[in-house]
Amino acid sequence: MPAIVGVTFPVPKPLMSRFFAEGKTVFIKPATVFKELRSGMKLVFYQSREDTGYAGEATIRRIVISDDPISFFETYGDAVFLTREEARAYVESQRRWQGVRKGEAKKRPWMALELEDIREYSSIKKPERFVPVGGRYLRE
Repeated sequence: MPAIVGVTFPVPKPLMSRFFAEGKTVFIKPATVFKELRSGMKLVFYQSREDTGYAGEATIRRIVISDDPISFFETYGDAVFLTREEARAYVESQRRWQGVRKGEAKKRPWMALELEDIREYSSIKKPERFVPVGGRYLRE
């Protein structure tokens, strides 16, 4: 099987400019598709909702896992691409949809990807395969 070279995650089109125009350098989300990620690999931004496709890329400088996504704001401040309020609202919405096993909700950790060398593509590139909400590894 080809080597993993990075990952792609969907980002809604209205939030995409936060990376390219506003200089945000930290991507946070519930920790999915992360166990094989390493510093130096690539994150490709999949623009979702409208004009879908790969919109740009960045190099992953560092990966941090935490049970509390709000803690990323204490570490990274305004570099996080979401606002505190957006992150809190996302956590609340996930609680409503969480599966329950034996009376306990499964708590998923969150990840922060510190990014560098962020660049926007000159045009949207269509992926060969579907990119699910949880993301997908990219292979050579």
